[in-house]
Amino acid sequence: MAYLLTMDVGNTHIKMQLMDEGKAVGTFRLTTKTPRTSDEYGMCIREFLNANELTQEDIMDVVISSVVPKIMYSLTSAVRKYIKKDPIIVSSEIETGVKVNTVNPREVGADRLVDVAAGYYTYHNSCIIVDFGTATTYDYVSKDGVFQYTVISPGIEISAHALTGQTAKLPEIEIKKPDSVLGTNTITGMQAGVVYGYIGQVEYIIRKMKEELNDPDCTVIATGGLGRIIADETDEIQIYDPDLAGKGMTIIYNFNKKS
Repeated sequence: MAYLLTMDVGNTHIKMQLMDEGKAVGTFRLTTKTPRTSDEYGMCIREFLNANELTQEDIMDVVISSVVPKIMYSLTSAVRKYIKKDPIIVSSEIETGVKVNTVNPREVGADRLVDVAAGYYTYHNSCIIVDFGTATTYDYVSKDGVFQYTVISPGIEISAHALTGQTAKLPEIEIKKPDSVLGTNTITGMQAGVVYGYIGQVEYIIRKMKEELNDPDCTVIATGGLGRIIADETDEIQIYDPDLAGKGMTIIYNFNKKS
């Protein structure tokens, strides 16, 4: 059996997944901010395959979605050297299956292209995809497969770091929802402000987007590492899909795969 290896390169993490017909069967994460050579990336890829009892011969192709240009030379070199494949790089210049109708389509990040492709072709409806990454993005794809509208806000971790970084006496906190919005000490008070405040932001933006789009029945999908914390706490989000990027890259691969 041959697998598609997908790499979702974000500002904080690189998420590698083995995809089998659109389903993730293995996941491996690396920190993005650690500088690595192509050989170091190659050894990480090899360890990931070894952990799943696979070799390079088990990989039919590689797809990379990246918002971090400075690591792409080393990463793509590692793929060519260790997997013996020329990776497909997601961008607005390849076929994604959705029409990008923004002022400047080339400005649309690869992460958002894979998200809207996955939302549209997986859930077969107009969608708002809320991706909880370093930034939180709210992207809308219509029932006709047109991606036109977006909202971008600071991510929940950025919000928490801003709170601690700009105040002399407030400590670093774990991002989790306390039992009550009524904090009984500094830590729970900060957690309540960050998490409950973020839930309120998410709910308001989703409702406002539905109102202005006149699309109250669109499907709202959350993804991203911290997405589950928020998705579990609001009825505005119907689906939490941690593998959305991998599914999107599989869909885009199928549009672009080599004969």
